[in-house]
Amino acid sequence: MHTDTERCVRAVRSKDARFDGVFFTAVRTTRIYCRPSCPAVPPKDENMEFHPSAASCQRAGFRACKRCRPDTSPGSPQWDVRADAVARAMRLIRDGVVDREGVPGLAARLGYSARQIERHLLAELGAGPLALARAQRAQTARLLIETTPLPMAEIAFAAGFSSVRTFNDTVREVFAVTPGDLRARAARSRTAPAATPGTLTLRLPFRAPLDPSNLFGHLAATAVPGVEEWRDGAYRRTLALPYGHGIVALAPRADHVLCRLSLTDPRDLTHAISRCRWLLDLDADPVAVDDQLRADPLLAPLVDAAPGRRVPRTVDAAEFAVRAVLGQQVSTAAARTHAARLVTAHGVPVDDPEGGLTHLFPTPAALAGLDPETLALPRSRRTTLLTLVQALADGSLTLGPESDWDEARVRLLGLPGFGPWTTEVIAMRGLGDPDAFLPGDLGVRRAAQGLGLPATPAALTARAARWRPWRAYAVQYLWATDAHPINHLPA
Repeated sequence: MHTDTERCVRAVRSKDARFDGVFFTAVRTTRIYCRPSCPAVPPKDENMEFHPSAASCQRAGFRACKRCRPDTSPGSPQWDVRADAVARAMRLIRDGVVDREGVPGLAARLGYSARQIERHLLAELGAGPLALARAQRAQTARLLIETTPLPMAEIAFAAGFSSVRTFNDTVREVFAVTPGDLRARAARSRTAPAATPGTLTLRLPFRAPLDPSNLFGHLAATAVPGVEEWRDGAYRRTLALPYGHGIVALAPRADHVLCRLSLTDPRDLTHAISRCRWLLDLDADPVAVDDQLRADPLLAPLVDAAPGRRVPRTVDAAEFAVRAVLGQQVSTAAARTHAARLVTAHGVPVDDPEGGLTHLFPTPAALAGLDPETLALPRSRRTTLLTLVQALADGSLTLGPESDWDEARVRLLGLPGFGPWTTEVIAMRGLGDPDAFLPGDLGVRRAAQGLGLPATPAALTARAARWRPWRAYAVQYLWATDAHPINHLPA
C-alpha cells in the first residue's frame, strides 16, 4: 500500500480512517509522521513520503504527531490475513516475544535464522525486529506514563527497556517530549476520575464499523465459569501471562472498546493488550471483508443488516483447542460444564475482588497427567483430549501466533478424534485464519438452506470460493441468522 503514492495521497486528502495503521504519512518539512486521518491540514504532496510502519518512520528520523498520535492507531490488518514468515513474525513481535526472548528467540520460533528474519522485515516494513519492538516499547511506555502513577524507573523496565537512560532517550526521540512532560500533559487533559489503583483503563481502537452483537455474544454465551463472565456490560476473563496473570474487562463502545486491565506484573502489558486485540479481532478491515461478501447477492442482505461483524477468537490457542474438543457433539451448556470441571480441578486459583472469576484455565502441562477415569466424557473423546494435551505439552504440536495455518491443520487432523469441523474451528478462532470454513457445521448448513445457498458441504464449499479469503467472516454472518444466544449481547 505505502508504495502506491497516488492512492496514499488520496487517502490523506480525504482523511480516510480505514487506512490508519495500514501506512503512515511522514512530512519531510516538519519531520513528523501522522496517521492518514490526521485532522491537521494535509501537507503538500511533494513534502509527503509514506512508510509501512511506525518503526520505519522512527528509523528515518521522524517523530510521532502529538495531535493524531499515530502510534496508537489500529494494527495493520495484513498481519492477520497472511500466514507467511513476515506476518507470523509481526504477530510474535506484537506479543512482545522480542522483548522476552530477543531476536534469536523470535527466529527460533519461526524456524529461520535471525539474519533471514531481519532481511525479510527490512524489505517489507522498512525496519528490523529490534526497531519494531522498540516502537512497541515506546507505545507501552506512553500508556503506563499516562494512565498509571508508577515511578518512571518502574515504567522503563515494565515497558521492556534495558535501562532508564534508554527509556528517556527513546521517549524524547519518538514523542519529542520528556516522560515527565507526557505525564503532566495527560494529567491536565484528564477529565475522568483516576483509575482504581493497580488497574489500567485503556481505549482499544478499531476500524469502523464494528458490530458487537455476535462478538461479545459469543464470548458471553460460551464463557467458562470461573474463567470468564459477563458483568456490568463487560466481558471479563482471567489471563495467563508470561510474568504473572491478569484480569481484563472489555466493554463495547461506539468508537472503541473500553479495556480495564489488572496485572500482577506490569511487564505483561504489551502481551495482554495484544491478546485482547486478537480476541476481539480489532485489527480487521471490515470494509474489505464486507465488500467482498456483499458481492454475493444472497449474502448481501445479511451484511447490509449488520456490517462489521468480527470473528470471536481466543486469548490462548491451546486453551481453545481443549475447549473445542470438549464441545464436540454437545450443546454449548454441556461444553461449559465440562470445561468448568477441568478448571476447578486443575486451574490455578486467582483473586477477583471486582467479580466472580476464580481460576486461570489449566495449561496443557497441568492437563497432561489427567486420569481419564475422572473425565465425564465418552471413551473416544477422552482419548482425543488426552492425546491433544500431551502433544501440546511435549511441543510436538504448537498452536500460537507463530503457527503456520496449513501445517497446524495437518498436525491436528493426524490426532485421533479430529475431523474437519474441530480442525477448522480451531483454525478460525484459535489461529485466526480469516479463510477457515465450516461447511459441515449444522448452523451453517441451516442458514445456507434458508438463504437458498447449497446445503451440502461439498456444494457449499464450491459456492463459498467467491467469499475467499474471508470465509470465516461469512460463517459469522450465516450463524447470525439463528436465534442462539451467541448472536446477541446479554441484557
